[in-house]
Amino acid sequence: MKVLDAISRLIAAVALPALVLFVLIRFGPSLREFFSNLSKFTFKGVGFEASAKRKQAEAAGALVAAAVSKTAQGTTPKTAARDASAAATAVTQTVTPRIVQQASTATVLWVDDRPANNVNERAALEALGVSFVLSTSTEDALELIRQRRFDAIISDMGREPDLKAGYTLLEKLRASGDRTPYIIYAGSDAAEHRAEAKRKGALDSTNRPDELFRLVLSVIGRKS
Repeated sequence: MKVLDAISRLIAAVALPALVLFVLIRFGPSLREFFSNLSKFTFKGVGFEASAKRKQAEAAGALVAAAVSKTAQGTTPKTAARDASAAATAVTQTVTPRIVQQASTATVLWVDDRPANNVNERAALEALGVSFVLSTSTEDALELIRQRRFDAIISDMGREPDLKAGYTLLEKLRASGDRTPYIIYAGSDAAEHRAEAKRKGALDSTNRPDELFRLVLSVIGRKS
């Protein structure tokens, strides 16, 4: 119940109180089952088991908050509950001891002119040990990429005055030979936009926190 209370506080900061209440009542049993399964997630070694459980629980709480935040306006409680369920499931299915170990050495560049919009998404990955470097412009991002290597790059799409800034940065990177895995996290989830992003060299494009979480961890999971 302490974990559920923590999730409630996270969601309450970004969603309407009535919607939060519905999600916790409707989705509470599934969350309790999810956290009860954490006992199966262990590392060998003193202190590792408790640390792994805590990281997985923190990631789940932040990702549920991100999912509810994205659907809080102009949506139905049923949709919010569905997205919260997808977020918790993403953590259950992707977070393993190996992933946590690899995440602790991963650094991701996130390019977005409004980084405050993605606080919960970053918190979910930071709970596993992922480090982020934030950039608010294409020019700044290119300079950062020249200075160091990143395990992945996440970019929004429109940054004034360039409404296709996500593609602009991607095309500049690929033209220079940089093959860093690139994920577009924007407002659209249309199939044609996903296909276009992949044609241009992106790993994928999405507007869903659970899919972003899976994509980033899939990249980290390929680290040697």
